[in-house]
Amino acid sequence: MKISFTTLGCKLNFAESSALGKALIERGHTRATRGEEADVCVINTCSVTDAADHKDRQMIHRIRRENPNAILVVTGCYAQLKPNEIAQIEGVDFVLGQNEKFTIAELIEKIEASHDYSKGTEAKIHISPIREIDEFHGAYSKDDRTRCFLKVQDGCNYFCTYCTIPMARGKSRNPSISSVVEQAKEAIAGGAKELILSGVNIGDFGRSTNETFIDLLRALDEIDGVFRIRISSCEPNLLSDEIIDFMAQSKHFTPHFHIPLQSGSNEVLKIMKRRYTRELFAERVAHIKQAMPNAFIGVDCMVGVRGETADYWADYVDFIEHLPVSQLHVFTYSERANTRMLEMDLEVVPQKERERRSKQLHAISAKKTEQFYREHEGETATVLWESGRFSPSLKGEKLMYGFTENYIKVACPYDKKKINTFEQITIRY
Repeated sequence: MKISFTTLGCKLNFAESSALGKALIERGHTRATRGEEADVCVINTCSVTDAADHKDRQMIHRIRRENPNAILVVTGCYAQLKPNEIAQIEGVDFVLGQNEKFTIAELIEKIEASHDYSKGTEAKIHISPIREIDEFHGAYSKDDRTRCFLKVQDGCNYFCTYCTIPMARGKSRNPSISSVVEQAKEAIAGGAKELILSGVNIGDFGRSTNETFIDLLRALDEIDGVFRIRISSCEPNLLSDEIIDFMAQSKHFTPHFHIPLQSGSNEVLKIMKRRYTRELFAERVAHIKQAMPNAFIGVDCMVGVRGETADYWADYVDFIEHLPVSQLHVFTYSERANTRMLEMDLEVVPQKERERRSKQLHAISAKKTEQFYREHEGETATVLWESGRFSPSLKGEKLMYGFTENYIKVACPYDKKKINTFEQITIRY
């Protein structure tokens, strides 16, 4: 059968979709090409915000219009959290939870073999209670040879008051270090030049196997080959000075960090039930800059949560403006069902004010990124070149793009031979 995958949300979803696609191809199925109608369409959803849910629903309708005769399977976080809502969408045939998504190959075999799974009936829901899920399903993305998202952890035990991820992904769990190393070697042998360690709370690695995150980093750094490794978002309370110092002297790890802050107000951090203070966060940033002065530091920032008063917001902005980071990833708070924040008697920030605060942080982010780029102008760096595309802003000239080790995006005239290769360059802003 011809299968199409549509993935929304995080790097973890992309790694899992790629692994599922690989399993189907190994069973004799093929991937539908762009514009080709598929027999089965799989949509792997996100549900981190209301906006994500809205995008999921839009995508479901779009895929149905483009593939009117296909079996439509919806899975992922949105499916785990709101299966009945999805089942009511016209054209959806199956709704699979987080654990059930890894049985898609078996489901498709049943679709081929049994008329009981033909279209025309109401959507079938297959969902395991999230508290019962303790399996870890390994995955890494193979669709892009250059950058490989390697899943090393899943789930979260933190239960922040605004967040639904533990309800969508389950408890923290991980594979063994040895199995991660084997997957990493397989990806590198397949042509990957950059591994991105992905998970829900990757700093919590080892909970299932009595190992530690830094032990994983050390093991991966011992792999031979010309490649580099980035770590995805890591909680500041889990990003120890020992990890930072190790990365600074490692062979393969890049000077690039992504750290969730969420708020620059200690009072709001308490409301959120985050496990650190802004002082600890500032210490982590300072240690990174001391160990790796050229490090790129991306920061997750949430705006407009309940209890974020005007005074707390002003305190937040002042903290961010003085923090030596490179980029802000700004998320506007949206009320999520079954979260503890909805049970708290707190001031509600009006939607228009949430939008204003978001724009304010986006403006600060743009200035910080420009400053970071200008600080490194004229320096020598190593870029990993990716694919090319036409850029209308340069009168149709075909360019190729890549990232330096410290995550500066660069471009040059397209040269097919350069794709998935490293090159030393001089940065020009």
